[in-house]
Parts: sequence; C-alpha cells; structure tokens
Amino acid sequence: MPPSRHIAKTPDRPLDLTRDLRAAARLAASPESVDRLLADALSALGRLIPFDLAAILQLDGDQLRVRVATGPLDGPAVRRHHVPLARFPSIRKILESGQARAFTERDHEFGDGDPYDGVLDLPHGHSCMVVPLAVGPERIGVMTLDRSHCETYPPDIVRLADVFGRLLALAILYGEQSTVLSRFRDQLEEQNRLLAESLSSHADAVRLIDACPSPSMVELARLARQVAMTDTPVLITGETGTGKEVLARAIHAWSRRASQPLVSINCAALPPSLIESELFGHVRGAFSGASQPRMGRFQAANGGTLLLDEIGEIPLDLQAKLLRVLQDGCFEPVGSDRTVRVDVRILAATNVDLQAAAADKRFRPDLYYRLAVFPLAIPPLRTRPADIGPIARGFLDALARRTGREPFRLSESAVRALEARPWTGNVRELVNMLERATILAPASELEPDSFGEPAPSASVLAQAPHEPGPVQPLREVERQHILRALDAAGGRLYGNGGAAALLGIKGTTLYSRMKKLGLPGPRQRARTLRSA
Repeated sequence: MPPSRHIAKTPDRPLDLTRDLRAAARLAASPESVDRLLADALSALGRLIPFDLAAILQLDGDQLRVRVATGPLDGPAVRRHHVPLARFPSIRKILESGQARAFTERDHEFGDGDPYDGVLDLPHGHSCMVVPLAVGPERIGVMTLDRSHCETYPPDIVRLADVFGRLLALAILYGEQSTVLSRFRDQLEEQNRLLAESLSSHADAVRLIDACPSPSMVELARLARQVAMTDTPVLITGETGTGKEVLARAIHAWSRRASQPLVSINCAALPPSLIESELFGHVRGAFSGASQPRMGRFQAANGGTLLLDEIGEIPLDLQAKLLRVLQDGCFEPVGSDRTVRVDVRILAATNVDLQAAAADKRFRPDLYYRLAVFPLAIPPLRTRPADIGPIARGFLDALARRTGREPFRLSESAVRALEARPWTGNVRELVNMLERATILAPASELEPDSFGEPAPSASVLAQAPHEPGPVQPLREVERQHILRALDAAGGRLYGNGGAAALLGIKGTTLYSRMKKLGLPGPRQRARTLRSA
C-alpha cells in the first residue's frame, strides 16, 4: 500500500477496478481458503483507496467479529476484536440501510465513537469509512477502512468503496456456498464409499445365512426373507455372538431398501447422556460443546434401515421419544422445536429378555410390543453343529477376499474338532479363533492342532487344585480380573451381562478403574479390533 498522506481521487482507469473486482470474485468463489482470498481482495483495494487498516467484520448474532484484516495497523488485537451492534447504532443503521458512509470529525466527537476504540490509538477526526456487505436481504457484515491521517474520505471514494463492497459481498457469499457444496461433495463421496463397503458386507451376510444347513437356521432364513419385504419392525434376539447384526444385514439386503443405507448404533457402547444426540441429532448450542449442528442416525438412515443394537440398554426416559418415531416417523433434534419427519425401517437386536425387563419396569411395554411385531430368535451355535463347517469356510473365504491372501482350507478332521467344542462365545468366538489360526498356521490348510487346546470349562476350573505361586501385586491382580470380566462380557462394560454387572459394580466405577490401570475403554478396544 503506498504511503501517500492524501486521499486518492477516483481512478482515471475504471477498467482496472473492474478487473481487480472480477479477479477477487473468481478467487472467492473457489472452494479454497476464503479468508486468504478476502485478504488478497483488500490488498487490491489498497491500490485504489489508501488505508492503514482495512478489515472485514462478519455478522455473528448481534455483533460483528473481525474475520480478515490487513494494513500497517493490523495485529493480534485487531484480529480478536468484536463490535457489539447495541453500542454502535450508527453501524447498525449502515448495515440495515445498505449505504456506505464516511465518518467526519463531528461524528467522532458527538456520535457513538469509533469501532476500534480501546484497540487502536487513532487520532481524533481520523479518516474512517464503513461499507456494508450485503446481497439483497442477506446481511453479511461490514468492511471498515481507517487511516491515521485526519481527513474525511470524499464522496467519490465512498461510492467506489460501496461498489467494491457489494461485489465483495457476492464473492463472500459465493465462496461460502462453494465451500459448503465442496463439503457436501466430500460427504457424498464418503457415503458412496461406505455404501459400497456395506453392500459387500450385506452380500457376505446373505451368503453366511444361506450357507447354514441346520433346520433351525433354514427356518429362520425363510422367516427373515418373508418379513424383509415389509417395513415391519423386527426384533432379533439371541445370545452374545450369535450373529444378530449379520442377520440384520441380510434382512436389509433382502428388502426393498437394499440400495439405501443401513445405519447402526450400539446403544450399550455410548453413555446415556449421548444416546439421544446420536439418535436424533442436535442443533448448535443445544448443550455445552455443541458448537455445530449434527445430523443424528435417524436422519442418516432416512429412506433406509436403522439397526438399534443392544436396544435393551437404551435409557427409559428416551424410550418414549423412540416409540414416537416408530409410530409417527417424526422427532425433534436435541435443543430444537422443529419436527423432523423420516422414513426409516427399524431393526432391533438384544440379548436381554425385554419381556422380563418390561415386567420389571426397566423397559416400556408399549415399546416392546411395537418392536416385537415380528421377533426372530437366533439359536446358539452349540445347538447347531451342522452350521459350524459352512460358517467357518464362509468366513475364511471372506477373509481371503478382504485381505487378498490365499484362501485357507479346513480339513475334515479340523471341522470335526470345531464341531466338538462348546462355543460359549458362539459365532464370534469361532471367527476369532479362525482368524488367529490363519495368522499362526504354517500352511494354507488348517488342521485340528491349528486351534490350540479347548478352553477348560468353568466346572473344570472350579475343581482344579490350587497350587501356590508367586504373589502378584494387587494392581496386576485387579487388572487381570477386569480383563477376564471384559472377555466374558464380549467387551461390553455397561448393561445386563456387561463386565460391570459381572463384577457387581457400577459401570462408571469400572470405567474409572480401567483408566487408572491403563486399560483401553470400549471405543479404543473397538478401534483396536477393527484395525487388527
């Protein structure tokens, strides 16, 4: 910016201004950093209108906050500055009228003061101009121009700045819209990627269900296909690890909504205070930390299917809101009075006896009967040994496709060895053992010794004689005991059958002890398992 001490006259070459403004508009309309482009536009303006500080203040509620600033007087204090409109009615009037204004010495003396009072030490009567940034009825903010020189900006310069401000407002608006569209494009690409991955997992789920030859699973698959073509809620029950989520994916794949997303949420993996926001979303400022609005799982699953895993762990006070969505298809996000209507098919899964929970007033009976219109119970793996071989081979094939490794084969003796095990952890225990075996096996064919010795039953452990060994520190004993409880609970901390319930303590107490002992929480354990 030139160090001239005089106000510039209207430029003799207006096409230079037009070129600069068009360039600024093109740059600001790109999805790159809008702030950097605004700073470039202000620098271009400095070649036409002298200033010691030029700033763009964006409207934020009832105040203006400095977004971009440039010039010799720019600094951290300016960047942190905000202007309450209640204290500056003259600036509010400029913003509402849409007309730029140059302030005179009399305005500084008898008006509402300078917006940079207390931030900059500018002389009384200095050059000052405020330019509104607006597009039609949309009020974006203002541009301010200040000089240490005591002289009023002439009318021709004010009109020039006003023209620049109008086009700059368009550039800001287009730039922000372009940024939003770019973000939506990225989200859409991510959703498409997740949908492609989920379609593959849906196909695996269908193959796995169809591959089970036991009569109980054949009948279960027949019923699941029958209900899949409707929008009726389905309640899937069964022991931990039986494959409730696999059956849910198969039902979605068989349904008319197969081309739409299947969104799932584990109600037991989230603290009760977060479940409502995760399900229904929230608006900005709904609670401490809600700096941005967020879409909930119901909106994300609109047009598709929502799987409520571990539905028995959902808080009682939230069940009424869930019942309303099931009945009417509408809800209000947290902190909002705006009703959102969605079209979502509900699948629910649990290993809890919801009928007993309803009798104990831990679960709403009306919600239970709404969910249990068509219940499907998955039998435990130990009652259907004929399914073990097909499930194992299907998992090994899927593992080979996912990792690009050579497919592993199961010998007949290996299948018989697997069928002889009790499988207290059901299908989850089986696939975990198979994955471990593929890592340790020296050849591509798995034999009985690839799986190690069967784990002793609880009765055998109880009868085993106690042999004294070295005394371990109490901290290590406690750590190992918690790990055993987590393994027995399938990694769950909270709810019926969770590690906290097995240990007879509150979930919050267990989580606190785990943090002190350096044990990973549920989300860390889940991330570790996924990365493995």
